[in-house]
Order: sequence, then structure tokens, then C-alpha cells
Amino acid sequence: MRLAIIPARGGSKRIPRKNIKDFNGKPMIGWSIEAALESCSFDEVWVSTDDTEIAVVAEKFGAKVPFIRPAELADDHTGTSAVVRHAIRWAQQQQLKPEFVACIYATAPLLQPQMLNQAMQQLQQDPTLDYVFSGCRFSFPIQRALYRTEQGRVQAVDPTSIPKRSQDLAETFHDAGQFYCGRTQSWLDSKAVFSPSSYLYELPQHLVQDIDTADDWLRAELLHQLLLRQL
Repeated sequence: MRLAIIPARGGSKRIPRKNIKDFNGKPMIGWSIEAALESCSFDEVWVSTDDTEIAVVAEKFGAKVPFIRPAELADDHTGTSAVVRHAIRWAQQQQLKPEFVACIYATAPLLQPQMLNQAMQQLQQDPTLDYVFSGCRFSFPIQRALYRTEQGRVQAVDPTSIPKRSQDLAETFHDAGQFYCGRTQSWLDSKAVFSPSSYLYELPQHLVQDIDTADDWLRAELLHQLLLRQL
């Protein structure tokens, strides 16, 4: 069994009700659900939520909400892995046997179905992998990053890298925060996602945007509108 889990708690302080706030004509979570379903990579798509309104929206877009997440797993300090492990154990209690489990964020409207399909294929074809997750290349060499003091003065993080050419510095990547496809046992064993046993599925920079502030939201909507015109 291949299972997709979309965590979506009700509380969101910086952007209230972010998971179901309208985003280019649909509740935000609707885009993630549709991408998961259209990828044809999963036998079931579940939403793990503590919020009944989110549950109703999720079911409207075709996801299943087989349980309401316990309050102790829906606070500001609960990590994604704990939520995934809870869903896996619940599935096992129902005599379901997921072999591969993908965690897909509810706030990933730029996610495309083919990305999930290719990531899941990569995971299933390589038995040495624990996870395949979405990542993106930094647009500027992080080795030449700067600190800034309260007075506005600067200091290089790595002074030896400042005079080097960009092409002479190793390329670096960051977590794109869209999906994490893993083996069930890897999730249950709490194996680290960011490790040599994981494969980074690179996304183009124009399809990556954190959404934590009003400015983030606006930029993501503009990128999404451009993407829709190309499809």
C-alpha cells in the first residue's frame, strides 16, 4: 500500500486559517490534495487534522479523513514526523499495511503531480533509500553569507570564501518543504530525513516558496498564476 498523508492542523498564528484560506480560487489544502490524487502514486490520500472545518474541506477535494488528530499532536511544537508516525500506527491498527508513506505539506500549491510520481518511483526502485524529499538549489553561494550586527555592521560567515569565484564554491541546497516520500519502517524508526540514505529531488526555484507571511503568500500566488498559464 502507498499512502499519502497531508498534515493540516487548525492553528496558524502568522496567517490565520492558512490551510483553508483561499489561494487563487481554492482552499490552500485543495491544491496539495489534487496534486497527490492526480499523481496516481498513492492508493489513498489522508489528511491528518485536529480541525473539523479542515476535515470537511479535505473530503470535498477527495481526500480521506479517517481520524481526528489528538490535541497533543496539534500544538506549535509537534514535528511532522510525529504526525506521520501517528497516522501510520493508526493505519496498522486498522489492519492496513502501508509500505511507502509520503508526507505532503498542505501549503504546497506549486507542487506538480509528476514530481510526486517521479519521487515515488525513485524511492520504490532503490532499496537503499529511506526517503526521497523535495529540495532546491540556493540562488547565492551560502559560503559567502554575511552576519549583520545591531549597528548594521557586517562580518563574513566564512572570510576565506569571500574572494573565491562562485563557480569554485560547492553548490548547496535547502529543503523545499513540499514533500517527503519514505519507507514505512524508516518513518517508524525515526530515521533522519536529511542523511546519506536520502535522495534530494531537485525542484526549480520558480516552484519553491515558503508561505509564512503575507508577502510570502502574495509571491506564491503570483508564481502560481504564472504556472497555471503554462499548463
